[in-house]
Amino acid sequence: MTTSAPIAQAADRLLALPYETWAFGDSVGFEALLAATPATGDSRYAAFAHGFFRAWATRAEPYRPLDCTAPGLAMTLGAEQTGDARLLDAAARLADYLAGRRLVGGVFATWERSPLRHPYGPGSLPPDEAALLRDPGAGVFVDCLHFDPPFFAALGRVAGEPGFIRLAIEQAVGYVQLLQDPTGGLFHHFWLEKTERPYILGWGRGQGWALLGLLDVLEQQGWRADADPGDGLAMLADAAHRLADAMRGVQRPDGHWWAVVQDPQSGNETSTAAFMAVAFARGRALGLLGDDYREPEARALAAIRAATNVNGVLTGVSAAVWACTSPNHYAHVPRGFLVPWGQGPLVLALARAESAAALAPEIVPAGG
Repeated sequence: MTTSAPIAQAADRLLALPYETWAFGDSVGFEALLAATPATGDSRYAAFAHGFFRAWATRAEPYRPLDCTAPGLAMTLGAEQTGDARLLDAAARLADYLAGRRLVGGVFATWERSPLRHPYGPGSLPPDEAALLRDPGAGVFVDCLHFDPPFFAALGRVAGEPGFIRLAIEQAVGYVQLLQDPTGGLFHHFWLEKTERPYILGWGRGQGWALLGLLDVLEQQGWRADADPGDGLAMLADAAHRLADAMRGVQRPDGHWWAVVQDPQSGNETSTAAFMAVAFARGRALGLLGDDYREPEARALAAIRAATNVNGVLTGVSAAVWACTSPNHYAHVPRGFLVPWGQGPLVLALARAESAAALAPEIVPAGG
């Protein structure tokens, strides 16, 4: 029995989204479109992604700050799969631009003026945090661990540019040092240069951006559990393992996580389970995570299947979170949106599950 029909239905929703070039969340959406074609046998998904990339390449310059959100990993993999040298050249020029940004805390600044906002819902900010709204300064955001390092790692491998490979590892290590809690393994949402401190530990979807980004770098660099990867990749593997362990420890019995994973008062949000279903499966395939992750992965997969409606939409996904210094903000972000950061990980999780099922050995009943 094939399960590709649910994948196609979910991927069709990705085709209909109003993409811009570029915006937060595009990375996982376009990666899902590339994965949907081999999973379904339908060339439309990868063709849409490739066509969108090529259209962007014709007008890519002058670059703008939001180009840091470009789906560079998907762009590079698409160029590799199609043999599109022009797209690969456009990706390399974008990477050169991104590599020229200012470093803050060892990481490229996501924003020179961080997009802090008043909290959703009730409550107000104390005076020192309210003052940051007027002049927040530069910041580093966990989402970008899924953007820059995987892009540089893939481009370095495909184009044979060791400088980008070094940059990928350096940047990913920088994110770990700025944003990962050294004791528990969860990541903070953002870090501000002005205060030199991180904010908001445990935002659920942020853990997904972080874990998939770390796994991307490890995969693109051919990390193996039985090899000496060097100090940088070893640190990233350890960071990914600690994050996965922390997330497994706070998974709910129903397979989901709270919007802020360690805070039941933050309420339900479903995209985290989609991210983790993908991440746990990829971590096991890499040999980074053991078989003790099979059951948490299966629960996360069952949770998102149950949360997907008859139209193939993952329900209960929150809107763009932006950023706030108040944890209360994260409990009141509106939910119920059809967006790349919900549909993308849903498609990736379904596609990986189907691939795993196809590779599983057939079980023949006794006496059969």
